[in-house]
Amino acid sequence: MEVEAAELGRAEEREQSHRILCQLADSEGTQLGLPIFLPETAGPKELQQLVNQLLNNEEKLPYAFYVLDHELAVELGSYLQTNKVSVEKVITIVYQPQAVFRIRPVTRCSSTIAGHTEAVLSVAFSPDGRHLASGSGDTTVRMWDLNTQTPLFTCKGHKNWVLCIAWSPDGKHLVSGSKAGELICWDPQTGKSLGNPLMGHKKWITGISWEPVHLSAPCRRFVSASKDGDGFIYTGSQDCTIKIWETTQGKLIRELKGHGHWVNSLALSTEYVLRTGAFDHTGKQYSSPEEMKQVALERYNKMRGGAPERLVSGSDDFTMFLWEPAASKHPKNRMTGHQQLVNHVYFSPDGQWIASASFDKSVKLWNGVTGSFVAAFRGHVGPVYQISWSADSRLLLSGSKDLTLKVWDIRTQKLKQDLPGHADEVFAVDWSPDGEKVASGGKDKVLKLWMG
Repeated sequence: MEVEAAELGRAEEREQSHRILCQLADSEGTQLGLPIFLPETAGPKELQQLVNQLLNNEEKLPYAFYVLDHELAVELGSYLQTNKVSVEKVITIVYQPQAVFRIRPVTRCSSTIAGHTEAVLSVAFSPDGRHLASGSGDTTVRMWDLNTQTPLFTCKGHKNWVLCIAWSPDGKHLVSGSKAGELICWDPQTGKSLGNPLMGHKKWITGISWEPVHLSAPCRRFVSASKDGDGFIYTGSQDCTIKIWETTQGKLIRELKGHGHWVNSLALSTEYVLRTGAFDHTGKQYSSPEEMKQVALERYNKMRGGAPERLVSGSDDFTMFLWEPAASKHPKNRMTGHQQLVNHVYFSPDGQWIASASFDKSVKLWNGVTGSFVAAFRGHVGPVYQISWSADSRLLLSGSKDLTLKVWDIRTQKLKQDLPGHADEVFAVDWSPDGEKVASGGKDKVLKLWMG
């Protein structure tokens, strides 16, 4: 009898040793239920079923799973063994909702469109992905017909290089900013300017943001050299600070200090949904501003969840900071690793990742909630100027001085596609919100369209 009991005890012990105590949590750190023993053989498929069950999801949603910022793509036991993760403590498994749709990587140049007579400095698809605009060193803004891939309008009015352009989130206006400090608002239907140039800046304009469509439809207000978020405007400048302004009276309410040099780039965790408003990958059109406002608000709230809006800043001092401006004037994390100045920072559409591009020829990936370093994408042999995300947050695009665009796979953290084709430096890249195409422009004066 004693022998039987001992055997049984050993069998239970063996089974227990093949089970791992895990805690499921979302990316904000909120735990899902109590710690649970999972078999070593549990993989993404089993975890997917478990999370859907625990969240009582009527419609089963796709999730990705991470242990210490690395994706769990195999069985739990073999993952922990390969990565030498100790099972003495509870293993936290972070689950992240994935887009239910998939964007195909772009693989080829579908057309090269000439027209500008100087370098193409900025490119931007409209929020519904149906229209494309570009700004150039030749002082013009051009609107392009994506069906015929020919120029639709050439918009003249600037006296200097057009450094940045931004569509209103309802797609009804386009604003451009120049090196001379003037702003012009254009009607994309006619290519004509709406009113006189706005002359509020002494120096060049490096960024433009529109008031979110969920706060105001139709869109009428925009701000320059800044980001417009949840009722606040964030501005970064050459005085090394980031200022936060209240939108109704324009009062300065907070200053974020920490950078030791110019602030080059700012990005909000909600930026993608603010840019696209009511439009998504389905291409649905809306009959009224009210309907658009309502859908945009639903998309914004869903994307934000219960968490505060996050801001990331990139600087000439080689560093980045992650902030939660509504909660604190102190940074949540100081993000170091780049060896030269940081050109561009950008949150993924789902807010889970931050990508950064630098003069050190690398693109880096960071956790969008904690700011911790995840991976370095190496492959460019020149400074990386600009980055853009696919709408499903699974792919990242970069444009470089080395004449190429590159597509990176976030899951494998490897190069997915190398896209040579430009004859000179690539200054500007944008991935259309419908996921169908990519536009790029650079020193060779042409606009290129890329497809899957």
